[in-house]
Amino acid sequence: MPKKTTRTNIKSKHHALKITILIFGVFVFVVGLTVFLNFKSQQSCANSISCIENLTGQKEDDNQGEYLGKIVNTPEEEDRVYALEDTQFVLGDTTNTLNRRLYVDLSKQRLFAFEGDRLIYDFPVSTGKWWATPTGEFRIWTWLRYTRMAGGSKANGTYYNLPNVPYTMYFANNAITRTRGYGVHGAYWHNNFGQPMSHGCVNMKIEDVEKIYNWSFKNTTIPLVIYGTTPKV
Repeated sequence: MPKKTTRTNIKSKHHALKITILIFGVFVFVVGLTVFLNFKSQQSCANSISCIENLTGQKEDDNQGEYLGKIVNTPEEEDRVYALEDTQFVLGDTTNTLNRRLYVDLSKQRLFAFEGDRLIYDFPVSTGKWWATPTGEFRIWTWLRYTRMAGGSKANGTYYNLPNVPYTMYFANNAITRTRGYGVHGAYWHNNFGQPMSHGCVNMKIEDVEKIYNWSFKNTTIPLVIYGTTPKV
């Protein structure tokens, strides 16, 4: 009898150990999954719904959008049919012989364009309010005369879905990939430039961003340097 009891106790201990290991494994899996999902959620896409899927640069017939629960309309302008080369350009190879540089100062909410030591443009911008605008040195990798941008959250009132966003210049680097959807572009849905208003992009007045678009077009060697700290609003 004592031998049978001993074997039963050993089996019980092994069974308990297996259960403990299983529970611990499930716990580790849940914690790991939580950390992974949290990390993925932090890798926001500034344009999180369409997320740069349309790179044609062509204007849509739809001219009504939504921004923070309000209906907004694209501005009226002369209709024209754009050829692809007029609206979209990817991976230009023009050399930066004029030493052109773009800077965005988050603290001052300004964009500066230089040629050598000469300041060419100085414009107000609106950077990230609901999601931070990334800092660092970037390159513009595509120019789009028009594009649709969508993202945010209806639950917390930050949702937007905007057709025909004008003069969009998407930028990226090794840390902030193209799929994150960050860009410099015109904004027709607000007029609060000089104050944070975006989901991570750099918003500009349409007449201002048109100048930057044409000044930089097809030149991916121009660095875009974003620095400073966005003011709290």
